[in-house]
Amino acid sequence: MAWLRNLSKFSTIKRPKNTDPLWVLPRFTSLSNPIEEKGIGYSGLEATRAHEKPRVVVLGSGWAGCRLLKGLDPHIYDIVCVSPRNHMVFTPLLASTCVGTLEFRSVAEPIGRIQPAISREPGSYFFLAHCTHIDAHNHMVHCETVTEGAETITPWKFTISYDKLVIALGSQPSTFGIQGVKEHAIFLREVHHAQEIRRKLLLNLMLSDVPGITEEEKQRLLHCVVVGGGPTGVEFSGELSDFIMRDVRQRYAHVKDYIHVTLIEANEILSSFDDRLRRYATKQLTKSGVRLVRGIVKDVKAQKIILSDGSEVPYGLLVWSTGVGPSPIIQSLDLPKAPGGRIGVDEWLRIPSVQDVFSIGDCSGFLESTGRPTLPALAQVADRQGKYLADLLNKIGKAGAGHANSAKEIEFGDPFVYKHLGSMATIGRYKALVDLRQGKETKGLALAGFLSFFIWRSAYITRVVSWRNRFYVFVNWVTTLVFGRDISRI
Repeated sequence: MAWLRNLSKFSTIKRPKNTDPLWVLPRFTSLSNPIEEKGIGYSGLEATRAHEKPRVVVLGSGWAGCRLLKGLDPHIYDIVCVSPRNHMVFTPLLASTCVGTLEFRSVAEPIGRIQPAISREPGSYFFLAHCTHIDAHNHMVHCETVTEGAETITPWKFTISYDKLVIALGSQPSTFGIQGVKEHAIFLREVHHAQEIRRKLLLNLMLSDVPGITEEEKQRLLHCVVVGGGPTGVEFSGELSDFIMRDVRQRYAHVKDYIHVTLIEANEILSSFDDRLRRYATKQLTKSGVRLVRGIVKDVKAQKIILSDGSEVPYGLLVWSTGVGPSPIIQSLDLPKAPGGRIGVDEWLRIPSVQDVFSIGDCSGFLESTGRPTLPALAQVADRQGKYLADLLNKIGKAGAGHANSAKEIEFGDPFVYKHLGSMATIGRYKALVDLRQGKETKGLALAGFLSFFIWRSAYITRVVSWRNRFYVFVNWVTTLVFGRDISRI
């Protein structure tokens, strides 16, 4: 029997000796559940030894974390990423997925494609988990696995020992303590947020066409309210108004005159842009049917929001994009804080009070002692910090200081310097804004119109992480131009 002879051959294959680095697997502690009341530690990855590759643990899979992962040299380090999502979201194009201009997979890149070593190398891993605590003095991270729903398994707790730790946990949407925001509004920061917005929007369109719906209820269902006049709020309002004018009016003829968009902002929209560009955006959004309201939200109810002047605004869809702030895990960490509650770092993006710990992205800010201002929570800031820190860690590893507590005498070189490259935002109807000034008070090139829209699309399609997603985005844009947007509620 040939198959039995072949099976016996496989059973006699001998693995190389443990001295072969390709077969040296990381040591795990006991796989049984931890008995915390008896003081037994969690299961997890043990500390590396001197003859093994040092381990870099990256917390987060946002812009900063993923750019760092991409730049780390897997020949120098074992790379471990811990995040509640296994992909990176290309946030500048997220608003386009809400109305069907792009498919959701076009803006999501798997971590395994960004850093292939996580899928291939025996000592590198991705763990779908939350960080619950950092023990910086013992070089250990406590984690808990991600589960969904009440019927899933109990979350598993484990620990990871690190040689170098990078905190890139990002931020969370700011609600300013306004009651009802988390319960009734939808944020726009993750793919599942865009999916929820799309399903809600299409559901309201179909419900409003059902016989027996009152005029008042139909107007409420089809009133889309966006709170926050920053780039995210303006881009979503522009995409939504374009969707209404080009697709809804053709495919939902019975309710086309009821649907409209309101953008609420406490001050000026796009406050960081040039004055001329702000005026142009205001004119174009108004021309597209977006109603601009200057006001402060005081309370959010299930079907209406209440402004500070007492006026009520009924809504069927409420999207909240008023900026970001530190997440609860960042606030709970016993680490020095920068202004605004972020983790405080020095000029080399390290946390000076502890060894071998760095922080990048929205969750970090320069300490007051550095004399540097806190950088804005922008994708280009996070991307630049991730690239800088990857180069720095590779340099440290090549110098033989990759293991824990071994980089004290290493010269880090030039500190991190951020140079703003400009801002861009689309406002719908094939128009966009491009502001290439380095600051609000400096002079520079400022463009608006179709040429800016072409620059906006060209810039973002080149910044999409992989060629696969660039192809997806390009095909989606062409398909939408020729056939219109997909309005299936899936």
